Amino acid sequence: MSNIYESAANSLGLFSSPCLTKVELRVMCKGISDRDALSKPDPCVVLKMQSHGQWLEVDRTEVIRSCINPTFSKLFTVDFYFEEVQRLRYELYDISSNHNGLKDADFLGAMECTLGQIVSQRKLSKCLLKQGSTVGKAAIMVTAEELSGNDDYVELSFSARKLDDKDFFSKSDPFLEIFRTNDDSTQQLVHRTETVMNNLNPVWKTFKVSLNSLCSGDHERKLKCAVWDWDSNGKHDFIGEYQATFKEMRVAMDGRQVQWECINPKYKIKKKNYKNSGIVILNQCKIIKMHSFLDYIMGGCQIQFTVAIDFTASNGDPRNSCSLHYIHPYQPNEYLKALVAVGEICQDYDSDKMFPAFGFGARIPPDFKVSHDFAVNFNEDNPECAGIQGVVEAYQNCLPKIQLYGPTNIAPIIQKVANSASEEMHTKEAMQYFILLILTDGVITDMADTREAIVHASHLPMSVIIVGVGNADFSDMQMLDGDDGILRSPKGEPVLRDIVQFVPFRNFKHASPAALAKSVLAEVPNQVVDYYNSKGIKPKDLSDYECSRTFGP
Repeated sequence: MSNIYESAANSLGLFSSPCLTKVELRVMCKGISDRDALSKPDPCVVLKMQSHGQWLEVDRTEVIRSCINPTFSKLFTVDFYFEEVQRLRYELYDISSNHNGLKDADFLGAMECTLGQIVSQRKLSKCLLKQGSTVGKAAIMVTAEELSGNDDYVELSFSARKLDDKDFFSKSDPFLEIFRTNDDSTQQLVHRTETVMNNLNPVWKTFKVSLNSLCSGDHERKLKCAVWDWDSNGKHDFIGEYQATFKEMRVAMDGRQVQWECINPKYKIKKKNYKNSGIVILNQCKIIKMHSFLDYIMGGCQIQFTVAIDFTASNGDPRNSCSLHYIHPYQPNEYLKALVAVGEICQDYDSDKMFPAFGFGARIPPDFKVSHDFAVNFNEDNPECAGIQGVVEAYQNCLPKIQLYGPTNIAPIIQKVANSASEEMHTKEAMQYFILLILTDGVITDMADTREAIVHASHLPMSVIIVGVGNADFSDMQMLDGDDGILRSPKGEPVLRDIVQFVPFRNFKHASPAALAKSVLAEVPNQVVDYYNSKGIKPKDLSDYECSRTFGP
């Protein structure tokens, strides 16, 4: 991480985000030309990743002798970050049988792409380019597979019977604790149930815990379960304990109960006829599959990216070099920098690369009435622009034709995108998720309506990113970003999900575009997963996706 990004991250209270997941990349090539008539090529693929403008080698495949259509057994494993453009370069070499080095190897071609392009398509095929960017006959196919993690959840329902009575004037008040045994033999508390008062035959509430937390995905990892009698002074009386594994718990998945004797070791030593201090029963064990962001992307879910640009008068006259909308011939303004940085990430996840772009707070031709959701290309029937470059051109072309005005109302544009997201919601399929990028220079003047619109949008497959441009006081904006507390509508209704991310551009003025994109998009994958999992919507064609995990030659 560069010093520039570190200073920007620190000013925002951010830290370098952990990788979303690990991805395995499988490589095969077709149609490699024979080097000469006497021998076939000995191909090897080198994977490089761009870092600070330089291509650095990540790994390389094995060399397959005498093969023009190789399928490499070597897998490339890379960390996947949604909020970064991860540029990859695949270089194909013919390595002579005398040595495995690249120094004397023949370069057969290269292909460049982003990791986002590969995971969104699941299988990417491209022709290899030779020296001088000439298209060769050989093609390369890269297939992505997410490394399955332990992100599934398990739902457990425990009860007990005939527990020891530890109280003189009433019955015990039992609760259950479950501890995971770590690799270093330490124990880590996984879950503590509620206390059931005055009951030797308690039934505890069903609870949910991730398999990762419960046993690190290891079904035979030892778990220690302890039952206590609750005391208000915090000195709880020990009733007994037992050991279990998740493998044993899984028996309850078939509707059968699993039982353990709850043993107090002291009583076992002291009492001759001691049997146990009660029986603990697992009544139900249910595994809940938690699908990941990549499950949805690889299942065909598209990110529908929409841009909304602030054209209020507070930006300054675009003809004036002090204006935030001034178009400098060599230096992009803050609006353009923010648009390109975020749009470059999102475009990899949108197959048609057509992006609606809207403006707000301007008087627009021909009658010059104020609009808060006009198409930047002035085509109300089709506000889409071809690629991020198309949005940039539409923005630059519209500036001389409009009159910057006001006020700064963003609720109409949120509602416009929410209408599209609402139609998607009724399909009950994970096919389109909407991201609205709002670029604004000032304080929002329709805050009550905006809060109402965001609360409504939190029920939809939609996220809102707001980038504050310029040096205005953005303190009111922090209210929309739910990080500091739950956002509520004027009527008091809370957001269902935290869907807003606000970032002041000035914190990234001297940082790379990637640093800005990383900050504003870091929460999106979890927002996508939270939405679809909360609705019980599985990735589309997941069965096909599972089948694609077995690769033929």
